[in-house]
Amino acid sequence: MSSVIYQAIFFLFILLIIALPLGWYIKEIMQGRIPKGVRFLQPVEHFFYKAIGPISKKEMSAKRYAMNVVLLSISSIILLVIILMTQHFLPGGTAVENLSLPLALNTAVSFVTNTNWQAYAGETTLSNASQMFGLTVQNFISAGVGISVLAALLRGLSQVKKKALGNFWQDLTRSLIYILLPLSLILAVLLISQGTVQSFKSGVGYQGLEGKSLWLYLGPVASQVAIKQLGTNGGGFFGANSAYPFENPTLLSNFLENIAILLIPAALIFAFGFWVKDWKQGRTIMIVSLFFLLIAFIGVGFSEYYGPQFSQVIGATNLEGKEIRLGIGWSSLWSVATTAASNGSVNAMLDSFTPLGGAIPLFLMQLGEIIFGGVGSGLYGMLAFLLLAVFIAGLLVGRTPEYLGKKIEAYDIKMASLVILTPLMLTLFGAMALVLHPEIMTWLTNRGPHAFSELLYGATSLANNNGSAFGGLLADTTFTNILGSLLMAVSRYLPIFAILFLAENMGGKRRAALSSGTLSTVSPTFVSMLIIVILVIGALSFLPSLALGPIAEFFTMN
Repeated sequence: MSSVIYQAIFFLFILLIIALPLGWYIKEIMQGRIPKGVRFLQPVEHFFYKAIGPISKKEMSAKRYAMNVVLLSISSIILLVIILMTQHFLPGGTAVENLSLPLALNTAVSFVTNTNWQAYAGETTLSNASQMFGLTVQNFISAGVGISVLAALLRGLSQVKKKALGNFWQDLTRSLIYILLPLSLILAVLLISQGTVQSFKSGVGYQGLEGKSLWLYLGPVASQVAIKQLGTNGGGFFGANSAYPFENPTLLSNFLENIAILLIPAALIFAFGFWVKDWKQGRTIMIVSLFFLLIAFIGVGFSEYYGPQFSQVIGATNLEGKEIRLGIGWSSLWSVATTAASNGSVNAMLDSFTPLGGAIPLFLMQLGEIIFGGVGSGLYGMLAFLLLAVFIAGLLVGRTPEYLGKKIEAYDIKMASLVILTPLMLTLFGAMALVLHPEIMTWLTNRGPHAFSELLYGATSLANNNGSAFGGLLADTTFTNILGSLLMAVSRYLPIFAILFLAENMGGKRRAALSSGTLSTVSPTFVSMLIIVILVIGALSFLPSLALGPIAEFFTMN
């Protein structure tokens, strides 16, 4: 177990070393100060502005910013549905069938909302054209939207008596051209060097050991894997995701992909500190995120290493559902990274984890995926919790709550509450809808508490835009496709609207002078309070449902 902890410490050290300069770079890019090393890309940026038109040059209010986000998203969903429902007739699609309307809609909404829930096996259901021009493109755009919305919020927090939030199309273009594309290119090349497949061939035939003719699926895998991890998307080219050797061949590729999951979310925390010109504010969020991630990793690793009964008996180690080449340490680290962020990719079967080993990733999602979180969405979710903690602290000491020199008022808390409560309520609603469906027992592969855990995990993943699954819930039904589409869309866009209107309201305020009575949001006391607020909201909301699932299963197994 000690070697597993050393792995995590080394992993986090490398992550922070890379994320710090990347955070400064992202801040410069999103503020429009393009570093010299990437200015050769500016002609491409200007070409996009000309193609978009005059709308790319105007400052936007929160309402106009939100309308443009929705316009892009609806257009993307319609286009992707058309691609998926006609892929058999498109180039290279003769070997696959067109998707049904419910499955195509669910897949389109999933990838446009950065969820990447997959009710299909990619290598057998989709053509290479659908994967490249449909899913991979949306992996880039959905991640770019998250960064853009965060940039709008940071402008609102840092500017004084100015409500304009910048221009959505400029934010999106810069995030794509200067951040996501270069990083994805670098990672894709590194993955190819390790053996990750990158080919335009759909596959090759070969003869198996028993003399049967078999088919080995190939495709443009590395390019999709790179952005699926960096953009916290998670949708795998193959059905087995990053547990499949052609998608994740070696220990080094596993390390690189795991780093990529948390790299941009961690860098954005540093970017926040640089943006508001107070690195200690970023330090507060980083400490809280590292605290939760380490505690979660130790909990999962301990549970999987010593088995469900925590007994140090030889053979108690739980290796079921894990790749032997990766082992318990890297499988446990991946499971908490992918659910702390809104990534959802897997390198082990979560359904085979011990009850508590599966409960911790589930709980990380139920906190709202704010522990590093998705690209952009994780940090603005954490900032919503932070504003709530500031408001509660202000009530306790009898002072008007302030953050970054601006007073936190009732409107701000309403918007922050929408961000916090939307995925929470949708999770419970989704679980309820699944439980009440008359055919639900035929959609589950298990019975008892574990069956409820599978159901609860599916609803949590959909309502928090994660996309991972235990694997025991039949996902491709008309009901789950439509319900999932609704959960993913509302959970993505309602918090985005709330964040944008919060940013506009904060931007219009004047900055108050600091005094001896101003609440410090960088002190150990406030860090502790923020941790408590996050835990209390999560525990009070989901402890009853967890008690019916993984907790009950744990005591049943013992």
